[in-house]
Amino acid sequence: MNTFFQFATLLFLVFTFTSCAVIQQGEVGVKKTLGKYSDNTFTEGLRIYNPLITEIETISTRTENLEVTLSIPSKEGLNIRSEVSILYNMESRKAPYVLRNLGADYEQNVILPVFRSAVSDVSARFFAKDMHTGERSTIENEIKEHMDNTLKNKGINIEAVLLKSIKLPASLAKAIEEKLEAEQQAQRMEFILEQERRKAEQKRIEAEGIRDAQSIIAEGLSPEVLQFKSIEAFLQLAASPNTKIIISDGDMPMIQVGNEASIGPKKMK
Repeated sequence: MNTFFQFATLLFLVFTFTSCAVIQQGEVGVKKTLGKYSDNTFTEGLRIYNPLITEIETISTRTENLEVTLSIPSKEGLNIRSEVSILYNMESRKAPYVLRNLGADYEQNVILPVFRSAVSDVSARFFAKDMHTGERSTIENEIKEHMDNTLKNKGINIEAVLLKSIKLPASLAKAIEEKLEAEQQAQRMEFILEQERRKAEQKRIEAEGIRDAQSIIAEGLSPEVLQFKSIEAFLQLAASPNTKIIISDGDMPMIQVGNEASIGPKKMK
């Protein structure tokens, strides 16, 4: 009797622990009874169920990162090797629908096929070089929109499609590099020419300024002004103590300044 009681207690404990499920944060649980999924979901916490006829399957509602490596076709027919990250999340209220219609392996069965189809449709409209330029974000957005339209109302939300690494064919990569280098050299030469044009313009402006100044001075030096300036200089020198010799033609005096020894009579030896 004691042995039977121990066995019954052990069986009860095993049954109790195997009939409990813990739903973690960022997950929802869906009850499956006799092969049929319930329409209700369980949030995080401890859940008890009958393990004989029921089980609880969990599904993540966090943002998941599905990484894919594949060859992307381009408009000119090249295959571009690329690593892609697909960021997505699951709608918690759609978890029963996903498990019932898409299955637990929905990444491989649904998301990846939809992604590959979207990539083929979108990338074939762009040149290979576009994947190395600002067009990359356009390609990513169009792939995401294509996937959103296909997965609409299926409970899977595509957050972003990121083309992480793009490996172009060696010949194309070299051609793009040479083109970029040529464009940089052209821009550098244009910068140098612009500097020279600015220097030439500066010199031209300086020359015009000098010319205009000389023209103004020449226009202002009339005979009357020159005579007046000469008289002013004569008056200033006349006030000095030095000996002066004044030579004039009646219009403009010429003044020679010296000391007495230099202009006096020479003594005969």
